[in-house]
Amino acid sequence: MPMFLRRASTVDPAKPRKTRSTEGREEAKAAAVMTSEEWKKKQVGLDSKWPAPEYMSKSHAHGATCYRDETYEITTRWMAETKISYRPHAKAPGSKSHIRYEKYSKAKTVGQALKLGSWPADWCWDYERGFIKVHGPVRIEPLDSSKITNEDETTDVDKAIWRWYLRELAKRHELTIEDLKGGCSGESLIMRAHRLLSQREARRILKDAEKEKRKITNDEVLTVLRKWSFGKNTNRVNVTPENQEWVWSDTLGLLRDRIGDIHLTPPTKTYPEVIGVLNKYLHDRIPPEMKSFRWTSINLNCNYAAKRHRDGNNFGPSAIQAFGDFEGGCLNYWPEDDRTCDKEEKMKAADSVKLNLKDGLCLFNGNCSHSVDDFKGERYSVVFFCVRCFNEAPEECKAQLRSVGTIYPEPDADRWAVIRPPRGYANKKDVQPKDKKKPIYKVYPRSRIDRADAPAAYPLLSISDRVAREWPAACAGKAGLGEKVKGREQMVVKKGATAQDKQTKAKAKAKAKAKTESPKGKALKDKVVAKTTPERKSQTKTQTFTPRKTTSASTGQVVSAVKKRTMAN
Repeated sequence: MPMFLRRASTVDPAKPRKTRSTEGREEAKAAAVMTSEEWKKKQVGLDSKWPAPEYMSKSHAHGATCYRDETYEITTRWMAETKISYRPHAKAPGSKSHIRYEKYSKAKTVGQALKLGSWPADWCWDYERGFIKVHGPVRIEPLDSSKITNEDETTDVDKAIWRWYLRELAKRHELTIEDLKGGCSGESLIMRAHRLLSQREARRILKDAEKEKRKITNDEVLTVLRKWSFGKNTNRVNVTPENQEWVWSDTLGLLRDRIGDIHLTPPTKTYPEVIGVLNKYLHDRIPPEMKSFRWTSINLNCNYAAKRHRDGNNFGPSAIQAFGDFEGGCLNYWPEDDRTCDKEEKMKAADSVKLNLKDGLCLFNGNCSHSVDDFKGERYSVVFFCVRCFNEAPEECKAQLRSVGTIYPEPDADRWAVIRPPRGYANKKDVQPKDKKKPIYKVYPRSRIDRADAPAAYPLLSISDRVAREWPAACAGKAGLGEKVKGREQMVVKKGATAQDKQTKAKAKAKAKAKTESPKGKALKDKVVAKTTPERKSQTKTQTFTPRKTTSASTGQVVSAVKKRTMAN
């Protein structure tokens, strides 16, 4: 189930129910523009002409003023110039809402409606009941105020929607405005809210699993992934399906960027308990024969079927598992691909194997060609891998990853310690004697590794206290755990970087600068700049509004109601 802006269902029994105010009722009756009988005559036949959205026919566990996910997704895309029309005399005379509606329903645009006294909450209420028809234009994506550099470019409608929506996010998820403003770079406030939910859930899961001395379950991982807000990744061109410009994909852990700098990704530092849950899940399931497996990074994917590709910067094997309620979505894998075939399309389908990632953990070589079958339903995949530049990373990054349960590779790590190298297909190479007993890939069924008594390479991981010490700012307070903070939270101040750390970091920066200033680096930089031009990145593009049945990505986002995609990773 999607968790986008869902109001908490718990009710405080000690809190008395607020009675509805009758103030102004008599004045409203006196100000009515028609009698009840006249109003009823005017409503004949209008229900069929002004139907409620199709999604409103589904059951909803919350109150009438807890609006649907789809409604938020639609109304937050409106602009001052968005053309609308109101159902005539939709609200019965004798009420205060009737007087207000008769006034603002004369509006022809959202900007006019705001000036005539309606607010975003009114738009949600009226839209869900079929009182508003939208004719466009609308935004492709909701406005993100954190990316606005000139406030003069925003309209009163933009400001009204954003302020109201921000309050709704904070109230519904028991957060504060300050919580929402503490996100990482490249993250909208809406993404921040949902990632805080994922972080909060991850902390609870870590505490419960360690207290009960057990493994983290598949359902618990799925819960964290469902609450996580995935970013629109336009950089993974090698996996992006045809006719798509981006995929839902994030990387946690270590990464080398396009200018050569090696660092932890921003979400890693901001949400350490999320990566902690995933690390503990894998750590506690590693069988004895997989003990040499190491990783530095985790790739999270949501609802897309990756096209055939080869990973280019992995060191050693990757461990992958899929979660969710879906059919299909198997991994097609060419295990003996030694990359001598210049085009992956030339490789024979008969040489591939089909791996069901839903039923177990798979160890495979990501540098070999692989793809994902189309699927139906909700599918997430989690990929643990090691970047080739792991030895060049700053010591501080290595220590931080170890603190969240990453089994970081040793400097002299053997990339073929767990699986053997591919032999190729055209001219098969001989397998070295030392590799003859090693598999080319391995699948560990859930029925084996999920058991509490399953043989494991390591004792159960306990990291919640260590994460709180190493990442105090990210883990402290209400945003981290969902508890009310009394008084000032005591923070553990981390010691400053050592001279060795500073020296390593300085060397990495100098190396990155040299690469950037080289002819090749300048050409690459120009290419990146060209790719991220305002024309491509603009979130204020408009299109005609055509409401359709929405499909939830179940990730804390609702798939766009104005630009539906077939989602299949």
